[in-house]
Amino acid sequence: MSLSKQLLLLISILFVLIFVGNLAISIKEIRDYLRIESLNHAQNTATSLGLSLTPHISAPSDPIIQTMIQAIHDMGDYGEIRLSDVAGRTLAVANAKQALPEVPDWFMRWLPIQSATATSEISAGWQIVAVVEVSVDPRRAYLNLYRQLRESFWYSLAALSLSMLALLLMLRLTLHPLKSMERLAVGIAEGRFARIEPLPWTTEVKNVATAMNRMSDQIETVIVRLTQKAETLGEELQRDHATGLYGAERLASDLEHWLTHGQGGFAVWLRIQDLGALATRLGPAGTDRFLRDLAARLSDAARDRHREARAYRHQGPDLALLLPGLDASEAESFTHALVEHIVEVGRAVEQYDLVHLGLAPFNASSTPEGVLAAAADACAQACLIGPNAWVIRQSPEPGRSDAEWRALIERILDSQDYQVAYIDPVQDLLAPGILMEEAFLHIADTHGEPIPTGVFVSMAEKIGRIESLDRGVIKRALTHLRSDSSRPTVLVNLSMVTLGDADFRHWLAQQLQDQQTLAKRLLFGVSAYSAAKAPSLVWELADVVHRHGAGILIKRYEPRFIPIETLRELRPDAIRLARDLTAGIRHDHGKQAMVEALLELGALLDIQVIAERVEEETDLMRLREMGLSGASR
Repeated sequence: MSLSKQLLLLISILFVLIFVGNLAISIKEIRDYLRIESLNHAQNTATSLGLSLTPHISAPSDPIIQTMIQAIHDMGDYGEIRLSDVAGRTLAVANAKQALPEVPDWFMRWLPIQSATATSEISAGWQIVAVVEVSVDPRRAYLNLYRQLRESFWYSLAALSLSMLALLLMLRLTLHPLKSMERLAVGIAEGRFARIEPLPWTTEVKNVATAMNRMSDQIETVIVRLTQKAETLGEELQRDHATGLYGAERLASDLEHWLTHGQGGFAVWLRIQDLGALATRLGPAGTDRFLRDLAARLSDAARDRHREARAYRHQGPDLALLLPGLDASEAESFTHALVEHIVEVGRAVEQYDLVHLGLAPFNASSTPEGVLAAAADACAQACLIGPNAWVIRQSPEPGRSDAEWRALIERILDSQDYQVAYIDPVQDLLAPGILMEEAFLHIADTHGEPIPTGVFVSMAEKIGRIESLDRGVIKRALTHLRSDSSRPTVLVNLSMVTLGDADFRHWLAQQLQDQQTLAKRLLFGVSAYSAAKAPSLVWELADVVHRHGAGILIKRYEPRFIPIETLRELRPDAIRLARDLTAGIRHDHGKQAMVEALLELGALLDIQVIAERVEEETDLMRLREMGLSGASR
């Protein structure tokens, strides 16, 4: 019950209690007053009537006696007037009752009033010869009392109605700011920070609103500071300190992104010849200048080809470039121009034989490991050719045609010839137990050879069958949860293509509504990169699943993909950190600071933070000490 209704009910009860109490006292006093007045009136009438009858009492049968008694009775509110002799015999009587239809019978039964009776003796000489007895009819008292009660009731009802109306208006004015406070509190819990403007005029409510404004500003300041810290640390952790290029982890994630989105191109593997000897000859400062110059040339060449292309330092003397959109006919001319720029860098350090390059193509059916291995193998072949040589692979490994992929995918999905395993259990780091498991596809071709899941999903998206696959996995996950109530939460990964289908969202809402108990143990995973590209789809998914108790998890989360501001709008229930953010964290203070900042943000935004595939026990211990919710091994 709302506060305004509680106050209205309380005041109404108090008003009714006061009204009933006052009315009861008033009725009692009025009834007592009327009873005394009736008694006095009866006595006065009896006395005056006795005096009037004294001259005629000597002749009891005289008609004037009956006439006088009847006249007095008809002129007043009398129930009965009786004249009796000393022996008790009635000499004359008048007792006709007057009807009072205005007074209901229930009222007279509820408030009984005794008839007031008075007597007067009539003497002849010194002897009492008769007694006149006068009874006042209580119906007149009932009428006065009933009218008084009725007027009091309607007056009180009108006063109550007007008072309630005035109170309601006053409460609306006074309590209206509470709605703004409620919206502000809910917004703060969801990561939205606003202010209550204008401030309420009620002193106490104004003080609370001012305090909430201050709290909102302070929390927003903390989140902004933590966001900036996380973004800065995240950017520093990804870059190589010597060259300023992104490292091996970013190379793998960017390549996976291009493969997932079906983008073709070339990967370039570049190895610096005799970097150790060169560093000895140039010294630390000269080596740093050389590496920065070479990195700048590589970055410029990559950006000239594609605005999102980048150069990377893999490790030691090995560097790499990802060139989406570069086809086989352009690869040779690009490599020739790139080598000319590199030779200029070599002349500056007086080393002509500076690098060897290997190029390998990639497309939607490639895997990150296969592409990088092929490029590194081509680079190794170039080392055998001569100074600054390169080798270009003209085509990827043999694979299926688009028609073959379509036939294979449609056969597998139509027959549901795939398996769903539950892998990578996330260990609860704060209490014994398992937080969640991940649903993972196992798919094989007609020869029983396994098909890489990423390749299968990418091709299913390409031919428009990914929604059927996602629906099938969700159904199997629900069946898995239904089979054992003790099973941990299941994470189901969804394609962004599927999320863009309104029919799928409607179907998912119906499935979750039909399985309310199981929905609470279901999480839907979306990669951070995909979520950053289409945040509105993730928001719509969150709106659907949160209504039915399910949750959202952002996979491979890094601040470079999803800024904290965007994360607050997406409202995920959990984020799973990218592996490079926790690998070696025990001895890396930069990574520790990064994870601590994300944990603080998670606590403020009510987002659970977990780690992915922590290999070293020392890293796991450090994450437990920091308060991370869970981690897979």
